Amino acid sequence: MSEQLKDASGRSVIALAKRLVPVGFWERAMAYEILAFHRAAQEALTPNDVTLLGRGIEGWGEVDTFAGYVAGLAWRERKIPDSMVKAWARSPSRWWRRAALVSTVPLNSRARGGSGDAARTLRICRMLLRDRDDMVVKALSWALRELSKRDRRAVESFVRKYQDVLPSRVRREVRHKLETGLKNPRRAGRFPSQRR
Repeated sequence: MSEQLKDASGRSVIALAKRLVPVGFWERAMAYEILAFHRAAQEALTPNDVTLLGRGIEGWGEVDTFAGYVAGLAWRERKIPDSMVKAWARSPSRWWRRAALVSTVPLNSRARGGSGDAARTLRICRMLLRDRDDMVVKALSWALRELSKRDRRAVESFVRKYQDVLPSRVRREVRHKLETGLKNPRRAGRFPSQRR
C-alpha cells in the first residue's frame, strides 16, 4: 500500500489514516505504518492530526505503534510541541502516559532516524519516574535503555540521581543494558548459542 501511495499528497494520506484508525486494531496499525513511511504525510502532520490519530488508544500494541510511528516522529521533527507530550505524561490514562514515554524512542533510535535528545527524553522520564503502573514502568525502562545507546552518561547520571525512586525493574534493566548491552542477560544465556 505504501508503494501505491508514494505519489499521493501528504494531506490525502493523513485523511486515509484517519479513516482507518477507528475501524480496528490492524487497520490502525496499517494507518500508522503508512504514515511512518510517507515523507509528505509526516511533513504535513499537525498537532490536531496527531491527536485525532491517537484517539481511542487502549492497549500496548496500539500505543507503541502510535508513539513509535506517528507521535514520536512528529515530536522529533517539531511537528508537535513539547507541551503536548507533557500533557500525555500527566494524563489519568495509563496508555497516554505510556505514549509519552514511547514517543521518546524515535528521538534516540538510529533505526528510527533519531540522533539523540537527552533533554526531552529525561524531562518525560522525570515526570513519570514515580508511576508504578506496569505498562508505564516498562516504557520508562525502554526509554532509558534507548537513550543509553546515544548518551550513556546522561542515563547513568539519571539512574544514580533517582535510584531511590525508580522502580526496581527500571534500575535492573537499565543497569543490565549499560553493563552488558542486553536488557535481560540471564534470559539470553538460556539458549546454547548465546552462552559463550
